[in-house]
Amino acid sequence: MKSYKKILMAAAAAVFISAPALAAEKLRIGTEGAYPPFNLIDSSGNVVGFDIDIAMALCEKMEVECSIVTSDWDGIIPALNTRRFDFLVASMSITDERKQAVDFTEPYYTNKLQFVAPKSSDFQTDEASLKGKTIGAQRATIAGQWLEDNLAGVVNIRLYDTQENAYLDMSSGRIDGVLADNFVQYEWLQSDAGANFEFKGEPVFDNDQIGIAVRKGDPLRERLNKALQEILEDGTYEQINAKYFPFSIY
Repeated sequence: MKSYKKILMAAAAAVFISAPALAAEKLRIGTEGAYPPFNLIDSSGNVVGFDIDIAMALCEKMEVECSIVTSDWDGIIPALNTRRFDFLVASMSITDERKQAVDFTEPYYTNKLQFVAPKSSDFQTDEASLKGKTIGAQRATIAGQWLEDNLAGVVNIRLYDTQENAYLDMSSGRIDGVLADNFVQYEWLQSDAGANFEFKGEPVFDNDQIGIAVRKGDPLRERLNKALQEILEDGTYEQINAKYFPFSIY
């Protein structure tokens, strides 16, 4: 009888030890993987960037295990809503249109939109000077929408599936300039590919708030907001920011 009790106690202890591991919550983070320095796939095939570092810091605060899932930008909200992943950290602007499909956390950074063009060009950003020029932007972005809302009929708007493809066309002379997020443009201008280009004019929009998207009504939103506040207060956010930019983007 004594040995039988020992067996039962050992079995109970094993269950007690393994239960937390079995119960660990696992969440999937959605991102694009084609928007440096915020999210990109490195030479080893890993998804890295500012968005990913922020997302993983939030997961640590929430004490959950997280993995990354990439999706084409055009279909990234439908992918969230069909449960390919649990929340979306992809430098997505908070807009009224998107809020009809998803809920957003508080902003985790604020962006600006600015033109980039060749240093050698006489590229002016007033409407009269832009007339007839061909301007690129990534499809389904605030930049693309801004061009359509403000310069349709003035410039030829060319939209691209990725930001990189817009830069490639500008580099080859097929378009005159690109409108995009200021911080993404900043990163590209530091690269060899962007060495012959520069910002033109002042930002055309400077209150583009970037949030984390969750499915409508998902209580995960409040957990993410709480975790975001914690990384802002304990210096984690500042450390991640400094890894990518010599100035605050919050």
